[in-house]
Amino acid sequence: MPRRLILLAALTLIASTAGRADYSVVTVAEGLDNPWSIAFLPDGGYLVTERTGALRRVSADGTVSTPLTGVPESYYAGQGGLLEVALDPAFDTNQMVYLSYAKGELKANATQIARGTLTEDGLADVEVIFSASPTKGTPQHYGGKLAFMADGTLLLTTGDGFDYREEAQNVDSNLGKIIRINRDGSVPEDNPYADRGMPGAAVWSYGHRNPQGLVVDPKTSIVYQHEHGPQGGDEVNRIEPGLNYGWPAICWGIDYNGARISPYTELPGMEQPLIYWVPSIAPSGMAIYRGDRFPEWDGNLFVGALVDKEVRRLVLEDGVIVEEQALFSDLEERIRDVRVSPDGYLYLVTDSDQGRILRVER
Repeated sequence: MPRRLILLAALTLIASTAGRADYSVVTVAEGLDNPWSIAFLPDGGYLVTERTGALRRVSADGTVSTPLTGVPESYYAGQGGLLEVALDPAFDTNQMVYLSYAKGELKANATQIARGTLTEDGLADVEVIFSASPTKGTPQHYGGKLAFMADGTLLLTTGDGFDYREEAQNVDSNLGKIIRINRDGSVPEDNPYADRGMPGAAVWSYGHRNPQGLVVDPKTSIVYQHEHGPQGGDEVNRIEPGLNYGWPAICWGIDYNGARISPYTELPGMEQPLIYWVPSIAPSGMAIYRGDRFPEWDGNLFVGALVDKEVRRLVLEDGVIVEEQALFSDLEERIRDVRVSPDGYLYLVTDSDQGRILRVER
C-alpha cells in the first residue's frame, strides 16, 4: 500500500468544536435560490450564481440584485444549471467574467464556458469559448469548476456524465477530465495531448468521475482537485498534466446498487488520491487558505461537504495530509462552495432554496 494511504488510515477526525471560540460565522446575504459559486469584486461586493439560472450581484452590505442581464441560458435539470463564476485575472482592466453551465437538452447536453464583460446591470459581448465534446444524454455529472493557473490559462472540471464512465479513460473525450484552455478558448500548445486535435487537445488530466472542487495554490501554483465517488470513494488529488487518476478502472467505492465497480484500488500508471472518504461526504467547493486573518490555517485545504453538512479542514505537510478537522457542522447546512477572499476571510455558500453566503471572521 502506498505510504500516503497508510498515513491516511491513521488520521483521526478532530471534533468540529475544536477551536470554535476562535471565530464567528456572519451571514453576508440570504434568500438565494440554490447558490453554486461566488466571486469577489474589487469594490467589496460579490457575484453569485444560482443553479436555477440567475447571476446576481451582491453589494458589500449584503443587498442582492435582480438577475443580471445577458447571462447565457442554461439547461436546468438534474444536477445541471448555471454553475461557476470566475473573474479574469485582469478583471480590474477588462471587467471580464467567465461562467460555466450545463447547455442543451436531455438527449444532448454538455458543460460549457462563456465569457462576457460585466456592466452595471449585466453581461455584454458574451461569447461561448468552450463546449465539452461529446454531448451526453443524462442530466448528471457536469463538474463545472473553474480556476486560473499562474500562467493565465483556464482550467475546467468536467464530469463523466454518469452513464458514460468509461469515457473518463478516453483522452479523446472531454468527459471525466480536467480541461485547460487559453482565456479566448484556444488550446495551449503545451497541453499534454495538444497534437491530437480536438476534443483531446484540451485535456489536462483524465480518469475523473465528477469533480466539484478545484483550486490553484497562489503560493506554490500546485493544482488540487476533489471529486465525488459513487457510494464511497470521494477523493482529493494533486493534479499534474497528462496523468491518469483512475476512474473507473480503480475505485474506493461501490455502485449505488451495491455492485463492485472495479476489483482494483490501485493499478500501475494511475494516481492515488491524497485522501479518500468511505462513506462519502459529497465534497463540493474547495479553497486553500493563504491569508493573515487565520495564520494557523496557512496552506490548509478546506472542502465543503453536502451530505455531512460541514467543512473538512485538511492539513498538508510535505504533500501529505496529516490531519483532518470537521468544522461548521453546527450550521447544519449543505456546503456548496468554499472560498478565501482577497482580504483573508473564509467564505461558505450554503445549498438550499434559501441559500446563504457566510463569512468566517474573528
